[in-house]
Amino acid sequence: MASKSRDGHFGAGDAATPSNAEAGTERIVLGDAYGTDGGVAGPRSPVPADGRKKFAKELVGCAGRYVGKTVLITGGSKGIGEGCARAFFEAGANVVICARGAADANRLVDELNSYAKMDSAANSAFFVRADVSKTADLQAMVDATIEKYGTLDCLINNAGWHPPPKTIDEFSIEDMQDLFQLNFISYFAACKFALPHLRKVGGNIINMSSLTGVFGQAQAPTYTATKGAITSFSKGLAIDEAKNGVRVNICSPGNIWTPLWKSWSDGEKDPDAAKEAGDKVQVMQRKGTIVENGRLCLSIASELTFTTGVDHIISGGAELGYGVK
Repeated sequence: MASKSRDGHFGAGDAATPSNAEAGTERIVLGDAYGTDGGVAGPRSPVPADGRKKFAKELVGCAGRYVGKTVLITGGSKGIGEGCARAFFEAGANVVICARGAADANRLVDELNSYAKMDSAANSAFFVRADVSKTADLQAMVDATIEKYGTLDCLINNAGWHPPPKTIDEFSIEDMQDLFQLNFISYFAACKFALPHLRKVGGNIINMSSLTGVFGQAQAPTYTATKGAITSFSKGLAIDEAKNGVRVNICSPGNIWTPLWKSWSDGEKDPDAAKEAGDKVQVMQRKGTIVENGRLCLSIASELTFTTGVDHIISGGAELGYGVK
């Protein structure tokens, strides 16, 4: 833990240490293209023009379940983060969406706020731009939330990246360090900065892990390591924070139909066959949706008040039985 690689990764860099940062600065300052397949693919998640109509059936029953509360969601503009934002906003919460990309985030915020205006609701959505690989951005994100709403009731750590499939021989040590900074250290730092505010209100933390953090995944040793760390960290933190009235839980999705999943299947020779193969992994013979994942998080935050340190798997039964279902 005191090795030069660790010092270079988390502390001040030097010329001898592989780093994306200049000497004397914080080690990890990931480039704008990191986590976006080199930036070639461009935006992966255009926000629907009328998402409330698209997700209407899935949002039934959410109303009134988190009124007057404030939730902060990292990676909240796309995929599972977007599903969480929609479910919590429908429940009456103020929703702070943290993301690097302003375009998708602002479209989602504008859309959600238009519903509040239409319903004469008291809640609102708010965008904070932050790169979660930079701890200073995470502190500013929490500070902006408190400045805007005066309180924080729920933190959902969701931002992260799944690299393309590779074996350990193809990943460099720096690849592992960078992904750990993005996928895990960001969770640790966000929890650390948010906890003083969560303790005041008996709030809760939901850390987004993955089914792969428990069962593994081929050609993803770096990704599964970060997700396993999230799960075990959350259980340890749950023990420490119980005396402070803060619950810490984990949400571990399996195959959820997200823009990232779509980009993978679209890259195959037969996208329809790739999507169907992904459906067959579950005993329910389909993938989950982003709002189903959001509803689980809403339940954890609003109703499962005797639950802490629990890994809530949402997988459609992918882990049951043997092989293709």
